[in-house]
Amino acid sequence: QVDLVESGGGLVQAGGSLRLSCASSGRDLSYLAVGWFRQAPGMERDFVAAITYDGSTTDYASSVKGRFTISRDKAANTVYLQINSLKPEDTAVYYCAGRTNVLLSPEAGWYSIWGQGTQVTVSS
Repeated sequence: QVDLVESGGGLVQAGGSLRLSCASSGRDLSYLAVGWFRQAPGMERDFVAAITYDGSTTDYASSVKGRFTISRDKAANTVYLQINSLKPEDTAVYYCAGRTNVLLSPEAGWYSIWGQGTQVTVSS
């Protein structure tokens, strides 16, 4: 059973924008710290951004700081990742992950539930 579902990926030209969503139909995300990770072909899964359960604290990988914004909407039970100024090197499968905790972490192993990912492809 998949707890988290990502959407919003697609094919976009360099310089464009996308908004990825992480939602759950059966779980209240307001109790979860949520992280976004990405994995390019043949590469490890890398941290992108994370947000605490209440949205008070966020963290970003240095490679995306200033271009990516993580946020959450309690009413929509959704966490978003706004991606601007896309570059070809941003091409990857993007995953969201969650853990019931007041903290957040850039470590993939810290998270207990995962989605199946959404593909983002940036053409040059």
